[in-house]
Formats: sequence, C-alpha cells, structure tokens
Amino acid sequence: MNFKQLTFAREFRGLSQTELSQEIKGLSQSNLSKFEKGLATLSEQLQEKIIEHLGFPKEFYNEKIYNVLESSNYRKKSVITKADLLKFEQRCKLVAYLVDEMAQTLEWPEFKLTPLNTEDGFSVKKIANYTRKQLKLDTDEPVKNIMSLLESNGIIIYEIVALDKFDGISFISKKGYPIIVINKSFSSDRKRFTIAHELGHILMHDERNFAISEFRSEKIKETEANMFASEFLMPEDEIKNSLYGLNLKDLATLKSYWLTSMASILRRAKDLKCLDDNRFKYFNIELSRLGYKKHEPIDVFIDKPKLLNKAYDIFTNDLDYNINDLSKYFRLPTEIINEIFEPKKEPKIRVLNRL
Repeated sequence: MNFKQLTFAREFRGLSQTELSQEIKGLSQSNLSKFEKGLATLSEQLQEKIIEHLGFPKEFYNEKIYNVLESSNYRKKSVITKADLLKFEQRCKLVAYLVDEMAQTLEWPEFKLTPLNTEDGFSVKKIANYTRKQLKLDTDEPVKNIMSLLESNGIIIYEIVALDKFDGISFISKKGYPIIVINKSFSSDRKRFTIAHELGHILMHDERNFAISEFRSEKIKETEANMFASEFLMPEDEIKNSLYGLNLKDLATLKSYWLTSMASILRRAKDLKCLDDNRFKYFNIELSRLGYKKHEPIDVFIDKPKLLNKAYDIFTNDLDYNINDLSKYFRLPTEIINEIFEPKKEPKIRVLNRL
C-alpha cells in the first residue's frame, strides 16, 4: 500500500487521522501517523479494514496521485481555509489523474501554442497578441468560443462546483497535459477572464519550458497573468480609442462586443490611462450603487468544455465500458467517477399496458 495514497483517500473522505483510527478497531492514531509519513508499516489485516472503510478499490493504493499540484497557478480570493483548499485540490488532482489514465487509450489534441518568457525580451502584450495570431483571431475580434478554441489547441478545461473563493487553477498533468479548472457557478464573463488568466500562466509561468528568475514572485506572476488576460480578450490597439470619455451605456455596449465584464473594461481603461483615478472611483461607486458589483446586467455568451465529456462518451459508447468497468480501469470508486463526469441520465419509459 502506497502511504501517500492512503492519506489521499482518508482526506478525500473528510477524515482526520484521529477520526479514522477511532473507526478502525486495532488502529492507533500514532501508528497511522507514522505509516502516512513512511516511517512504519501496518498489518495486512489493518490495511484490509482501512480499504473497506474508505471505499477505494484495493488497486487504487498502488497508484501515485501526489499530494502537491506541480506548477499550479491559482486565480482565487485571498482568504481560503485549509479544508477548502484541500477539497478543491483533491478534485483537481483526480481530474489530472483521469486525463493521464485516459491517454493510455485515447489521443488528446496536441498542445499547439507557444510558451514565451518575458525575461527573453517578450512583453506580455506581445505574448498575448502572438497567441491570438496562433489561434487565428482577427485583431478586432472578440474571443467567442474560448473553451472550444483552447481545447482544440490541446488545453483540457474542466468546470467544477466549488466555493466562491476559487475562480480557477491551471496545472500540467504528470504526463504533460495542460489543464484549466474553473468554477462552474460563476458568470460567463468571469469565467472568460479566468480562462484567459490561466492561459497566461500556462504560456508564461511553466518552468518545464524555461527557467523563471526568482525575482518574479507569485504577485508578479499574477500581475502578468492579469495583463495577459486583458490584452488577450481586449487588445489595446483595438479597444483603446473607445475607452475615452466612457459612460455607463458605453460599458454595456463594450461588454456585449468584447464579452468581458464592465469591471474588467473599467480596469482596462484605467490601465491604459484612458480614465483617471477620480473617474475610475466614480464608476466603481456607481456600479456598487446599482448592484452591478454582485451581478452585472447582460449575460454574455460562453461555450462549454467538451474534451472530457467526449472522452467519457467514447469509453461508454464506442468502447462499451459500464460504470463498473470504468471503476476497474481507473481504480476509483464509482461515485467519484459519476461525480467528475456527471453522466447524463437517460429518461426511463415505463410500460403501462401490454397489448
């Protein structure tokens, strides 16, 4: 039994070491703690009891779903409890694990975009516009089908039900597949900015592609990712002239075209020096007064991620896997597979009268 896998399964079930040891006869908290640190062993009998109690297949404990998301980058609020962070990251790790496991049977789209380093003389603006060119977007064109566009270029996107503290996260799976996970419950314009922000991290901050100097702190990386998202979604050369002399009606028009939030358009105007501090403050007061800080008018379009659902359909339809087959294939409990993929339930037709 891989002790790290035991830790993962226990934490996934929301149990502390003390709670699990109290529920397993003959298991002490001190022995469990030593085992999870790799400093002790547990009898086969105790291991069997733990496996049965936690509900993960025995084969799961021979896998390697590590406890740290390598090269992960968050777009999130600052105050997050340890328990909330753990719950969110565990589900992200499972998504990465499933992507890698499916790669043994399926071929994911090739990653086609070019990572670039600002330390090599490329400005964030240059990187964002070069990426738009690679995606064959016209300079004045909004990024409409953002999820389909990125997925067709090798980035797997997954929507997760999470607390509002999390906007999203990007990371690279063990086998090298870039993944973006976003909060399913957020508005479309917020999802768009989050996806663009995480795309910036993937292209500019993955040390698998190039070394990043120590002076580029997490704060600097976040600033660069925000700059990338703003330029990628609202190119300066196309939007700047329309940001002078703004009024609320203009914000609604610009939001409808660029498919970004009024708040991000205001921030763009300020960053491009089309709006002074006083005017920026006035607009934000107005947005708060109108309730737009919590819910803006105009619901912009956003498409849905498709790659993982397509992969699931291939397994269940083309390859004829049922849920128990998938459980064996992934070495995961059936309820976790159902939770992640959320398979559509076919409506049942009941016979009322036989002829």
